[in-house]
Amino acid sequence: MRHTISVLVENKFGVLTRVAGLFSGRGYNIDTLNVGPTHDPSLSRMTIVTRGDAATVEQICKQLDKLIDVVKVIDFGAGAFIDRELVLVKVAADSSNRAEVAQMAELFRAKIVDVQPKSLSIEITGSGSKIEKFLALVTGFGILDLTRTGQVALPRD
Repeated sequence: MRHTISVLVENKFGVLTRVAGLFSGRGYNIDTLNVGPTHDPSLSRMTIVTRGDAATVEQICKQLDKLIDVVKVIDFGAGAFIDRELVLVKVAADSSNRAEVAQMAELFRAKIVDVQPKSLSIEITGSGSKIEKFLALVTGFGILDLTRTGQVALPRD
C-alpha cells in the first residue's frame, strides 16, 4: 500500500543524505521524494511516498523521528490531506492531430507550454490518479519525453 509521509526538517547540509540513508540502510524503497523550503527559511519539508504495510510505515516514521534535524513526521495515511504533482510531457502532435491533443489537454485543465512542428509540450498538475488517466490517454499519440516532480502534500486541518 502507498503511504505519503511529510517530514519537516531543519534546513541544513546533510539532512537529505541522512533521510535517504535511513531508507536504503533498512531496505525501504522511496517511490517519490520531493524537498523544498517552507514559509520559515530555517525549515524544509520532505514529502516521501513509499510502499509498505501499516507496521512498516509506522517503523519508518519512528526511525525518521529519531534523526537529528527532524522536527516533525506526519504519516498522511492516518488522515485527510491535499496532494499534487506536476508533470511536463512532450506528446507527438502534427497538423493532423494537434487539435485533438489540445482538446484533451483542455479537458484535464492542462496547459500547452510549447508548440513545435511535430510535438506539443504539456504541463499538468493534480492528483496522481488524474495524471495517470491523462498519461494513459495521450500514450496513444506517442509520448516523446516526460518528467515528474513527485508528490507534494499538506494536511487538511
